Amino acid sequence: MRQRPMARPVRRIVGPLALVASAALVLAACTSGGGKVDSGSKASGSEGKNAGPPAIVVEPADANAKVSVGRKVTIRARGGSLSSVEVSSPGPGVLSGTWSKGKSVWTSTTPLAPGATYTVTANGKASGGSALNKTASFSTEAAKSTFVGEYYPDKGTKVGVAMPVSITFNKPISDKAAVERKLKVTASPAVEGAWSWMKDRNGKDRIDYRPQKYWKSGTAVTLRMDLAGVDAGGGVYGTQQRVVNFTIGDAVTSTVDVNRKTMTVARNGRTLRTLKVSSGKKGFETWNGTMVVLSKVPTIRMNSRTVGIFGAEAYNLGSVKWDIQLTPSGTYVHAAPWNAGKFGVVNGSHGCIGMSTGDAKWFFGQVNLGDPVTVVHSVDTVAVNNGYGDWNVDWATWKKGSALG
Repeated sequence: MRQRPMARPVRRIVGPLALVASAALVLAACTSGGGKVDSGSKASGSEGKNAGPPAIVVEPADANAKVSVGRKVTIRARGGSLSSVEVSSPGPGVLSGTWSKGKSVWTSTTPLAPGATYTVTANGKASGGSALNKTASFSTEAAKSTFVGEYYPDKGTKVGVAMPVSITFNKPISDKAAVERKLKVTASPAVEGAWSWMKDRNGKDRIDYRPQKYWKSGTAVTLRMDLAGVDAGGGVYGTQQRVVNFTIGDAVTSTVDVNRKTMTVARNGRTLRTLKVSSGKKGFETWNGTMVVLSKVPTIRMNSRTVGIFGAEAYNLGSVKWDIQLTPSGTYVHAAPWNAGKFGVVNGSHGCIGMSTGDAKWFFGQVNLGDPVTVVHSVDTVAVNNGYGDWNVDWATWKKGSALG
C-alpha cells in the first residue's frame, strides 16, 4: 500500500543547529591577544607594511570592530618570513590560504563566516634570526540571514551502492553556482560523478551527487562542505564547514517484475532468492524505475487516510511487519499476510510491494539504506525527487542539472 512516508532521519544540520537522527515506529502518516614579537614592539594594521621593527602584522587587526565577511585575512612578516599560520573559529573551522614568494605574506582564500570569532596564531623569523610570534583575534559581522544544508548519508555510515550524496537547504539558494563550487565529493577508488539541482518534495532547494554508475562495494567516499561565508544570493550566508566520510557496502540489488509478480534479490552479482510478490493493482500501480531504500522499520501502522485514500479502498492496518521504505510518497516493501494467495498470482496492493511474512522478514535482513530496488514493467516512473529517484535520469541529463555547466 502506498503510504505517507516516515520522516527521513535528519542528519546533523550543523552550524547553530543540530538535529539528531531518529528512528521510531510511527504512523506512516576568543581571547584577543596583542602580538608577542622578539623586539617587544606593538604591531598593528595601522603600521606601514614595511615600516618599523620586525614584527608579524595581522589584518584585520582591530579586535573591537566587526569585520565584513567579504574581507580577506592577511598575515605579514615585516622584516622577516613566516613559518606557520593558523586562522580558525570553533564553528566554521580553519581558513585555507596562500603564501607569497619567500613566505613573507599569507592571504586567506576561504571566505569568512558571519557572526564568528577567529583566532590567529602565527610564527616566523626575523631576517636577523630572532623568533617572531603573534596571536590575535577578530569577529565578523552577523549575517542578516544564514543557510544550512541537511545532508545524507551521515558521517561514519555504511550504505548501499545506489546511495547518492544529498543536501537539502533550509533557505532558497539563488546563487547555486557559488554554493556548488564549495561542495566536493571524492572517492577511493575514483569515480566519475556529478552534482545536480532539484526541488525536494517539500519545495526546498536540493542538490544530489551520484556516480555515472552505482558505487563499487568497498568505496570510501568523502563529502566536503566549505559553505562558511558563502553568499547564496541576497546576503544569505552559509555557516557550515564539514567533512563527512562514509563507505559503500555490498551490492545488494533487487528487481521486481510486475508481470511475473516476482522479486529477484542478488548480492555482489549472485542471485540469492526469487520471491513471490504482489504489487500495485490497476489505478494504484507501483512506481516504475529504480528506488533506493530510505529506512527500515520492524513495525508500523498503515492508514490510507494519510495518503488520501478514502471510501471503498480505505484501510487502517496496525502492526504491519518488516517495512522497507522506498519513497517519501509512501512506497514500501512489507509483509502482507492479508494478501495470502495473491503472491506470484495477482497484483492486489495499493502501490506497495507485498510478500509473505517469512519472505518479508528475510528481505528485511538483507537490505540496508542506499540499496536499489528496481521495478520493471509497471507505469509512471518514480520522480527524481521522490526519495532518491536519481538513477532514473540518464547521465547526460543528470549532468545538465549542475549550476556550473
